[in-house]
Amino acid sequence: MSESLSLLVRRVFGLLLLLQPLPALAADAGFTAFIASTWPEAQAEGVSRATFDAETRGLEPDYKLPDLILPGRPATGAPSQAEFVQVPADYLKEASIARLAEEGQRLMAKYRPALTGIEARFGVPATIVLAIWGRETDFGRYTLPYDGLRVLATQAYVGRRKEQYRTEFILALKLINDGEVTRKDMRASWAGATGLTQFLPSEFYKHAVDFDGDGRKDIWHSVPDALASAAQQLVNKGWQPGVRWAYEVRAPANVDCTLGVPEVTKSIGEWLRDGFVPVRGEKLSAAEQAQPASLLQPEGIYGPAFLTTKNYFVIKEYNFSDLYVLFVGHLSDRMVSPQAFATPWSASTQLRTADVEAMQRHLTRIGLYADKVDGKAGMKTRAALGAYQKSAGLKVDCWPSEAVLRSIGAAR
Repeated sequence: MSESLSLLVRRVFGLLLLLQPLPALAADAGFTAFIASTWPEAQAEGVSRATFDAETRGLEPDYKLPDLILPGRPATGAPSQAEFVQVPADYLKEASIARLAEEGQRLMAKYRPALTGIEARFGVPATIVLAIWGRETDFGRYTLPYDGLRVLATQAYVGRRKEQYRTEFILALKLINDGEVTRKDMRASWAGATGLTQFLPSEFYKHAVDFDGDGRKDIWHSVPDALASAAQQLVNKGWQPGVRWAYEVRAPANVDCTLGVPEVTKSIGEWLRDGFVPVRGEKLSAAEQAQPASLLQPEGIYGPAFLTTKNYFVIKEYNFSDLYVLFVGHLSDRMVSPQAFATPWSASTQLRTADVEAMQRHLTRIGLYADKVDGKAGMKTRAALGAYQKSAGLKVDCWPSEAVLRSIGAAR
């Protein structure tokens, strides 16, 4: 090789080195130090030094995840979960419900012995745990997109709930160390939930069950284990055997939609005496009428109305979204009955998240709202909107609207 050619090669090689991205350790020294700081807690949980080093070596944060707070940049928010951004008509699509119900019926027959055993042991209907499986991972057909350990490490480092995720990260290391799951199989959602029925690591250690008797609590591959673990989680959170999740009703024309909050509870019989009528003429037993229930109107005065039991709120602890609970509960019902909701969803459109946040801040300032400002029109936001509409002389529909936004803007 000539001297000039050799010089050219060296220069090209040097240029290529300059163009290489900085090593992760240099680029994320803070992240590396953070991971190192978790070792004493991991050790206290029984994680070996060998496992800790093997699983954290080369671990890098994923700054593309939602729900992060990155220095010098706006918070990324949590926009990815559909239940937090869609109106009911979009989330509870009939075609999707019908498809999953048909598949659920097939799987009920396939896993009948296990499901019968789960019902007998936990008192949770087979259709409920099947519906959770269907909603969470499309009965295992949905491939979870993220490396679970990386997600949990990132959320622990720069997420909104750092302390919670620090614990989840350490317990994820424990899962691997204990041989419960391999790093490869611990695929997760952006929020770090893993397995067929979507458990965080802490939930695994609280609720997971070896139902198939093979000596492992395998929520990643064993359908009986995953479904029994979901049932155990519901039981641990207060599931009441023999109680339905909700009753669809027709509300009276003069309904006060501000009553639609968990704190307002009456017996179902009292709600019926107040003018609420079960759809399709359903007759409720004395035991059913004695059950305490809360009013749920997911679209304010528009669309279906429900009287929700204790079990509704137990499912809501699995995923804190009214639309999620409605999906799971209705899908469960559809596995045994072909009937859709008796009242159709209205064509409601929600304002931009920033506009709903502005409403929540104003409602907080005037003492009508005391929950988080998140841009979501949940039960407490809807009730507060109704209270504001009453005070402002607006139509009371308990729904975020342009009229409410204009009124709040004029009041500032």
